Amino acid sequence: MTSIPPDAHEWVSFDDENVQRTWMFDVTFLESNWTCIFGHGCQGVLTGPTPELVQGCCSYGAHFTDDADRERVELAATRLTDDQWQFKKQASRGTTRVKRSGEIVTRLVKDACIFLNRPDFHRGPGCALHVLAMDSGESYIPLKPDVCWQLPLHRDDEVAESGHVVTRIGQWDRRDWGDGGFDFHWWCTESPDAFVGATRVIDSMRNELIAMAGEDVYERLLAYVSHRAELPTRTRLAHPVLRRRR
Repeated sequence: MTSIPPDAHEWVSFDDENVQRTWMFDVTFLESNWTCIFGHGCQGVLTGPTPELVQGCCSYGAHFTDDADRERVELAATRLTDDQWQFKKQASRGTTRVKRSGEIVTRLVKDACIFLNRPDFHRGPGCALHVLAMDSGESYIPLKPDVCWQLPLHRDDEVAESGHVVTRIGQWDRRDWGDGGFDFHWWCTESPDAFVGATRVIDSMRNELIAMAGEDVYERLLAYVSHRAELPTRTRLAHPVLRRRR
């Protein structure tokens, strides 16, 4: 009997009722119990395991998707206080930099993103923009760089000559970081250590998915996944990471 490809994922696609777009979703990942384990076993994205640094995926700074993304984060940074942000004084020189490639990213301070509070900070390690969201009781989605609030989800838009758009939303893999991603010692979507959540990704990242695709599209996706779960002949493909562990 031919075996299932070890990296197989199931996808669902459907057309948008309002625009010329086809949505494609990686339901294998969205039905998995992946969860962020920042500060709870995350080994970081350096070339060796560094859980003690508690840097998560913030070691190289955040890449901005466009000028609007950058401007939104710079505006949020003006709201941060010394109590919320360990490196507020260093921000007097700005919070972004331009790489040789022309890409704009957040500045690095002490070998990680300027917004990353470290373990010795009195508010604990983590993103200062996330602290702002918690203190003000608002969503962190409008405050953080797009790539940060979306991770580990990855959105890709492909535009055909006709103008029709195919949008894929799935898990963020090493290759999505570029060549440098293959130098990481560890990456969360390929480690069973991160598949320990109490709920499915489609539930735990509801707000992120709605921000990426809209509430109508999310509800249609959720209806499909829920309907499939109720079928008597349900055949759900476990995530490759969990299949390998078995």
